Amino acid sequence: MYTDILSLPESVFRILRDLIHERTGVFYDDEKRDMLASKLAPHVLAAGFASFLDYYYLLKYDPDAGDEWQRVLNLLSVPETFFWREMEQIHALVRVVVPRLLAQGVAPVRIWSAACASGEEPLTIAMALNEAGLLSSGAIEIAGSDASSVAIEKARAGLYRERSFRTLPPELHARYFTRDGATWRIDPDLHRRVSWHVANITSAADIAGLSAAPVVFCRNAFIYFGEPMVRKTVELFWQAMPSPGYLFVGAAESLLRLTSRFELTEIERAFVYAK
Repeated sequence: MYTDILSLPESVFRILRDLIHERTGVFYDDEKRDMLASKLAPHVLAAGFASFLDYYYLLKYDPDAGDEWQRVLNLLSVPETFFWREMEQIHALVRVVVPRLLAQGVAPVRIWSAACASGEEPLTIAMALNEAGLLSSGAIEIAGSDASSVAIEKARAGLYRERSFRTLPPELHARYFTRDGATWRIDPDLHRRVSWHVANITSAADIAGLSAAPVVFCRNAFIYFGEPMVRKTVELFWQAMPSPGYLFVGAAESLLRLTSRFELTEIERAFVYAK
């Protein structure tokens, strides 16, 4: 194992993990030292560094470390996602939120899927809106973003393996996907309805062109963040979002102890944070 060759002493782990938390939002508690080491060690060795401390100095002090930070984000990203996931919120979006915004004269209705990994979530949103007859008008714009450039390249390719379809209804699989070798290709017309972006949700500069959307999905990202970074990121969203605005977070995530900016409300049996 790489960690047998390149150890991560506790003192170095703490300053490295705090730097990563500060720059990316991702937080590794003390029990996850080996996990962080195993994710980074192959690259650290391949890049010619003799220790994690040397790598820390590069990330901390090298003014040209921007490309290296992108590699860190790619290495630490959690690509676990699939189509038709946590659909109660998307049903609320399609049945209530989008019709309400359209009736209020919001045009176009912008929907941002933040931390979307390889794109299953924004494409699910596009499918659900299309099934409801809401996508054809052109009054809806959907954006998907992730901090990992590798994940966004996969999203742009629009090719998915069987594990992405574990909960997608078979009739939708047949309608929106065609076999392409060992993978399945998303319908090109639907794929074009989503714009793809590399953006770290903790960076105001990265999300400046995205966070003014009245609908933001940021699901299952905050579970990897420390509380201070969740507060900072939610504040960035709140400052940029119009009113009314709707923030959807994951079923295992709660903002109630962390911010009073948004009001927790229930729409169609789904919990939503409303501005």
